[in-house]
Amino acid sequence: MSGYYGPSFHKPQSRPGSLAASRANSTYRTVRSPPTSRPVTPRAGSIVTPRNGSIVTPRNGSIAATMAGTTAANTAMNTRPNTAPTTPGLLSRVNSKLEQGVEPETETNSLSSEVMRNEKGEPIIGRVAGGKHVTADIDEIDSDCGPIKTVDCDMPLTLTEMVKHNDKEYIVLTFATGDKENPFNWNPWYKRSITTILNMMTLFIGLATTAYSSGINSMCAEFGVPTIMGQLGLFTFNIACAIAPMLLAPFCELVGRKIVYASAFLCFSLLFIGLALAKNIATIIGLRLLLGLFGCVGTILVGGTFDDMYEPHKRGRPMAMFSFVAIFGTVAAPIYAGFIDQSLGWRWIQGVQGLANIPLLIAIFIFFPETRGGARLHKRAKELRKATGDERYVAEDDIYTPDVKSMLKASSVKAIRMLVTEPVVFAFGLWIAFCWAVVFLFLSVIPITFAEKRGWSEGVSGLPYISLAVGTFLGWAAHHLQMRKYNQLQADPNVNIVPEHRLYGAMFGAVWLPVGLFIYSFTQYGYLTWVGPVIGLAPIAFGIFFVFESTYSYTADCYGEASSSAIAGQGLMRNTLGAVTPLFASAFFHNVGSQYAGLILALFGTLLSTIPFVMFKYGHQLRARSKLAKEY
Repeated sequence: MSGYYGPSFHKPQSRPGSLAASRANSTYRTVRSPPTSRPVTPRAGSIVTPRNGSIVTPRNGSIAATMAGTTAANTAMNTRPNTAPTTPGLLSRVNSKLEQGVEPETETNSLSSEVMRNEKGEPIIGRVAGGKHVTADIDEIDSDCGPIKTVDCDMPLTLTEMVKHNDKEYIVLTFATGDKENPFNWNPWYKRSITTILNMMTLFIGLATTAYSSGINSMCAEFGVPTIMGQLGLFTFNIACAIAPMLLAPFCELVGRKIVYASAFLCFSLLFIGLALAKNIATIIGLRLLLGLFGCVGTILVGGTFDDMYEPHKRGRPMAMFSFVAIFGTVAAPIYAGFIDQSLGWRWIQGVQGLANIPLLIAIFIFFPETRGGARLHKRAKELRKATGDERYVAEDDIYTPDVKSMLKASSVKAIRMLVTEPVVFAFGLWIAFCWAVVFLFLSVIPITFAEKRGWSEGVSGLPYISLAVGTFLGWAAHHLQMRKYNQLQADPNVNIVPEHRLYGAMFGAVWLPVGLFIYSFTQYGYLTWVGPVIGLAPIAFGIFFVFESTYSYTADCYGEASSSAIAGQGLMRNTLGAVTPLFASAFFHNVGSQYAGLILALFGTLLSTIPFVMFKYGHQLRARSKLAKEY
């Protein structure tokens, strides 16, 4: 699998802050109240988040890797708890000027947008409700935002603010405090059920990535073509995952969550019919390309969906689980696929995969909701325009949306430029690309070690992949220690949090990758017990998990809003190398010798494992030289 795990390219462009927007989502805010402005009452109960009404922030993703990666970037930027009371940037400046007796200026941003104000310099805000939602108790909700305007339609209490955008007046809608339609306010168990659906989809796409490899030999024998032709199916799948997110991510962000998930997973599932019934290798290769395309499209938005529902300081655990499932699915498929090929034939590997997708596909169509708060506000704005005849009612995303051209530039041109010019992006991109290459190399190495050298049957020779699955699980479990360490540092008022604090887990966990490679290399000999190489596989997967986590979290913290482009560049590098390695893996290990080939990988892995130590010591200097890195 592959994919992308950083902030999304569709992050709405910034606009002036306002009371309505800030009040709608604040848990606890202490706003200074000068004599000339309306007092603001702190409200406990809702959360400090950036504009719930907007279309997602962070994350695009594409399959397993992506998925795995997906995790970390979001985890990185989103694990900081909201501990301190905050005041929106614009309000704090306005209040400060009012306290000093200075007339506030009209705040305008680069989008020619401004918050409209009354004669007292206060934002023009209000509340609107209608129909069955007009009850006595709503008067107390966000009462500081003005009187309630009633409308002739069923309209939950909604906050409004007047803005001028490109010389046109709009009334922008925002969720009120405690609004049950706000995804941030959904029941925790409901959020977990949605997260489970996304993780299951990630798992099935990850399994489809590598289960195919178990049937390559029998498939090529049936079609009478060399094995390298079958390996092209792995290449086309991964190359689609490398390129497609850079071009399709912006478009996927625009059309909404559910329609992308449902349509992409439907096409993904239907393709297994063609794969199971294919009459020639060309059909297989073409369908694998489409499978990678729809697989990555279906997962591009997973990170953004978590951003829709979870407050920043609560995203760490769901994203870590998402990363675990992505890697786990990729390494676990050969455990069962070999037995299917041995007993039923290679076509049934595809058939079983397709049939297994059906219950999940039904669940997505029936139970999966639209998670974008902006989509719900867009629906309310449409109803208000119809009920009142006032065309000024809009959701924030209706007018503050980046154009496709700018999103495409960020997801492709800027991504490649950052990969080439930013040492941090390139170093971690090379590290994670090496790890992904190792995963796909071992699809060929493990059969050589256990089937060729020890004479194991096809099904039994897939059982060592259990060790990789166990290593992935142990990596996910150990990652919680990194999260605990980071939270402790955040809680210490004497510590200034910097991106290098994300690297403690990497310095501990990633060194296990070369350790596992050394063990595997020196225990491959056929006359030695099978226990040695099986044990060596676990630390390999353990280390790979930490490489993924540290790469995305460190990159996200280093580059902030530019991290979406940085991580997209790393994803391109990772998936491209993952795509080409199956084409030479068998020849490499047979011609060089599996022991020496493994030794070369171990030495290279050792060299790359110094990256977190170097970055921990010198990362601040590299960030200081970069024009794109955040300042800390």
